[in-house]
Amino acid sequence: MHEKTKLKKPLGKARLIPGKCIACGARCQSDCRFQAIDMNEDGAPIIDIDKCTGCRRCLKVCPVEALEIFFTPEQQEILNRLAQEGTDIVAPDSEEETSDEEARIASKLKQYKGVWIFVEQTDGKPATVSWELLGIGADLAKKLDVELCSIVIGDKVENLCHESFSYGATKSYLIDDPVFHHYRTEPYYKAICHLTDKYKPEIVLVGATGLGRDLAGSVATELKTGLTADCTGLSIDEKNFLLQTRPAFGGNIMATILTERTRPQMSTVRPHVMCMPEKDVSREGTIVRESIPLTEDDIAVKVLEVIDDHRAGADAIDISAADIIVSGGRGMLAKENFRLLRELADELGGVVGSSRSAVDAGWMPPERQVGQTGKTVRPKVYIACGISGAIQHLVGMQDSDVIIAINRDNQAPIFEVATYGIVGDLFQVVPAIINRVRELRTSKTNQC
Repeated sequence: MHEKTKLKKPLGKARLIPGKCIACGARCQSDCRFQAIDMNEDGAPIIDIDKCTGCRRCLKVCPVEALEIFFTPEQQEILNRLAQEGTDIVAPDSEEETSDEEARIASKLKQYKGVWIFVEQTDGKPATVSWELLGIGADLAKKLDVELCSIVIGDKVENLCHESFSYGATKSYLIDDPVFHHYRTEPYYKAICHLTDKYKPEIVLVGATGLGRDLAGSVATELKTGLTADCTGLSIDEKNFLLQTRPAFGGNIMATILTERTRPQMSTVRPHVMCMPEKDVSREGTIVRESIPLTEDDIAVKVLEVIDDHRAGADAIDISAADIIVSGGRGMLAKENFRLLRELADELGGVVGSSRSAVDAGWMPPERQVGQTGKTVRPKVYIACGISGAIQHLVGMQDSDVIIAINRDNQAPIFEVATYGIVGDLFQVVPAIINRVRELRTSKTNQC
């Protein structure tokens, strides 16, 4: 007698279940090792069945079970033949390999603990976004039950470690050396990679400034981990993964991205997106001093001179730091009409901002743009004049304390986030507001 031939059961192919995809941010595509998935313009997967191996990885990461396994006619024929012949069917090797790989990855991820915030500084002056990240970092660390730590790199910057304690950090990793006096990508990314390799944080957050974007990309590339840029929301899910929310597909949807298989989980966040935590100078923490064997001769880039490009005049104002912003959009109709907004801003002690459409039209300089491709602001009062409210703009100002929208279209999306909405002609409404502010000021002066 001879033994029955042991054949392997076909794995099948993945396919999309119509109507179930929520365009979560291409999780299935990012997790496919065989590049069998592309995304269409709506954010839904397109699966190449010739490349699909049926490994089921995409099914596991889909949050709404919008994918399923089916068998091609050829595979179904094999299944039918096996059923008719009563042949022993063994599990496919790839399923066993996938299980072993998942176990190895899970074991590796457990080695990483802690939430780290990079403290950006220039000539010893910290960037405010670093303290804002300590605020959201404290929430993440509390949910994960881990330490909140800061990373301070520079020359004679130990005072920033103590300042980070006052904003919530309990430990600070310090690399203090003259070679780090000026920011250069190479020494800074090597310093952070040295720290992360040694201490293994599970989350690293960096401000989405010019410096932060340059640094975070280099670090993530060297560590071979994921990086989500320009996040507008950060939270922890039930599996303790970092949920990183950011605008996607041209700002038309908000995608939530996970880094499920590598560590650390890295995100950049724009200034003024997260709330500033309360400062308490009585807080203390532990400073961990580190060094790396790096000299000036090891660095290819040299800083010959630092030129301050800060421009004088009204256009040099940083709108992200303003308490009151009066912004104009396409509804302003012409460049000269922005004089009306400047007049209102002057009366209120604020500054003038704009939407992207106004910048593209040449009516306002790029540094005044509010939105996804401009600046993120969080003023006490934001007045939107003739701005329809595209999601790209809303991302940059929706966290303002008070939003006043003026638009003749009562269906404009800006009214959905506005605290107060005025439906009318802005060329009539704005002058009326200016006159009323002047009347109130005159009345107050007379009473004094």
